[in-house]
Amino acid sequence: MGPNPLKLNEELLLNHRIPQNAVVMDLGSGQGLTSVFLVKEYGFRVYAVDLWSDPDENRKFFEEMNLSPEQITPVQAEATQLPFENEFFDAVVSTDSYNYFGYDPQYLDSCLLPFVKPNGYLYIVIPGMKKDCHHSIPPELLLSWTPEQLDYLHDIEYWSKILQQCRNAHCISIYEMKSNEECWNDWLACENEYAVNDRKSMNAGGGKYLNFIAIILQKKTALNNGPIPAETVEQDCKSPKVKKLAKVQ
Repeated sequence: MGPNPLKLNEELLLNHRIPQNAVVMDLGSGQGLTSVFLVKEYGFRVYAVDLWSDPDENRKFFEEMNLSPEQITPVQAEATQLPFENEFFDAVVSTDSYNYFGYDPQYLDSCLLPFVKPNGYLYIVIPGMKKDCHHSIPPELLLSWTPEQLDYLHDIEYWSKILQQCRNAHCISIYEMKSNEECWNDWLACENEYAVNDRKSMNAGGGKYLNFIAIILQKKTALNNGPIPAETVEQDCKSPKVKKLAKVQ
């Protein structure tokens, strides 16, 4: 729930490299809007994965969108305890949720990449900051968000350092997205209670500190990275440093 996720997806996937009819995980799918978009606009076979959304409600929504269980499947799961076979997915797409768990340097190698096929892609978009300012948070931002909420927002430099510690994927690109203002305008025009609250900061000029960051990764081949021992994966994914997925669109 936040700035227009479909427009963020559209920009994120411009000239994407995910193959046709790919099996894709929509990680942090919320109520399934982005999942439906991935099926209808790109023809992917999608697993809509979210911790807080009710799979039965999402299933009804998918049926209302005239999508079959063969096209889209809701799954309730934590981002750190994904219930899939290894190398099940051709790609992962994550919109406005990865920042809640991906800040742990171990997360990619231990908790997510094992489920992606070699050479598979990860397309991620996260809310961020143009420049980290947690040491002195601008008062405009505190009109809508607490320091604890803002602690999930970071700049490109921060995320680049996290990604540099990943052993099993190449970072193809990390950049500031162009649709930031348009997506925020769509969101702030809503009468949703969260959007109304966000107006306090944005109308005071808080938007000049914020952005959206796109991250594109490709998993290395088995030849380059080798398998991760199962006991290592299990131990790392239970690490208290990895927080639970807590994002609902």
